[in-house]
Amino acid sequence: MTAPTAIRRLNAADADFARHLDHLLSWESVSDDAVNQRVLDIIKAVRERGDAALVEFTQRFDGVQAKAIGDLILDRARLELALTRITPVQREALEKAANRVRVYHERQKQDSWQYTEADGTVLGQKVTPLDRAGLYVPGGKASYPSSVLMNAIPAKVAGVSEVVMVVPTPRGEVNELVLAAACIAGVDRVFTIGGAQAVAALAYGTQSVPQVDKIVGPGNIYVATAKRHVFGQVGIDMIAGPSEILVVCDGQTDPDWIAMDLFSQAEHDEDAQAILVSPDAEFLDRVAASIAKLLPTMERAEIINTSINGRGALIQVRDMQQAIEVANRIAPEHLELSVADPQAWLGQIRHAGAIFMGRHTSEALGDYCAGPNHVLPTSGTARFSSPLGVYDFQKRSSIIFCSEQGASELGRTASVLARGESLTAHARSAEYRIVDDQDQGQ
Repeated sequence: MTAPTAIRRLNAADADFARHLDHLLSWESVSDDAVNQRVLDIIKAVRERGDAALVEFTQRFDGVQAKAIGDLILDRARLELALTRITPVQREALEKAANRVRVYHERQKQDSWQYTEADGTVLGQKVTPLDRAGLYVPGGKASYPSSVLMNAIPAKVAGVSEVVMVVPTPRGEVNELVLAAACIAGVDRVFTIGGAQAVAALAYGTQSVPQVDKIVGPGNIYVATAKRHVFGQVGIDMIAGPSEILVVCDGQTDPDWIAMDLFSQAEHDEDAQAILVSPDAEFLDRVAASIAKLLPTMERAEIINTSINGRGALIQVRDMQQAIEVANRIAPEHLELSVADPQAWLGQIRHAGAIFMGRHTSEALGDYCAGPNHVLPTSGTARFSSPLGVYDFQKRSSIIFCSEQGASELGRTASVLARGESLTAHARSAEYRIVDDQDQGQ
């Protein structure tokens, strides 16, 4: 393994701190022209040739010797078989995590509502689940059964009738844990396809793959690019960047714990970002020492080392108040408040995908089994977006019912505004329903 280099150190008191922080945070998921054109060609082929294109691309890109689309479909019985092939301990962990995720998301479910005004006018909102959702799951060695739970369960809680999962099986590698998670989460259909072709199939439908209303789930640059292109034809969850963790610590947590928390995101990939903010300079030194000590013990040491050295940082701040200001500036995907009284600072946190409170709450618990969703906004998008939830699988329709009196009263207002916009038909449509005051009194 390459010897670890010193992790970047920043100080909020430095005059050029803002510039250095901006440089540290900069990351763009930009598809080059070649990737973009490749994805457009794949989408076009799937739209034109449907199942035949899916079989061809799966043979070419995944090395799977499928002869027909039927070879790429897994039925419910196959998912149930996966439950018997994993260990009892694994099944128990999946079921326990699934139950916690389900209970948490049940609280997010929104119901339709209405209210009636004095004149009998009724206003409200009808909340309806999507008909069908598509779940993209990475395949092969980069398999995440936890992502199956986090994406499928909210959809089912929302009332989505059918959840269709696509998961590539490169060289025929099937991950039984992923299939078992799909079974437990209530996935209805599984197709062993991946890449841009799977996204295109879900967005436009083929002879065998049903068209969905929304596509969720992580993937590589081809998947992300395809999601960008099909957005509008279908909904998507987000275009996710590399995983991130920001730890705010008062200097009193075990430095080994903090180092491992930073590693927990750095091990995802080389572009992942792990940052520690603390007012205690000596504590930052101790964490740096822990990083150097623990890194050689990690299975994914090379990836962690590249991530930590490329995009990681230890940031010294004036005090905890400034630490919170820096946290809000970063708007991290995962924020650990590893402090004595996290509740005291919670009210000041404005931007974070998920907030982990206290010294004992590692981010890893949220990834797997705490209950809240681990699909979170990255790259500063926590400033305006939220974790994946039941609300992402529900849509809302406005309800407007006007009584005769209500239509008359609202018609006067609408008439003035419509004529002000020179939309005469709008105005006259509203005016037809205006009742003279004399008529109303009869």
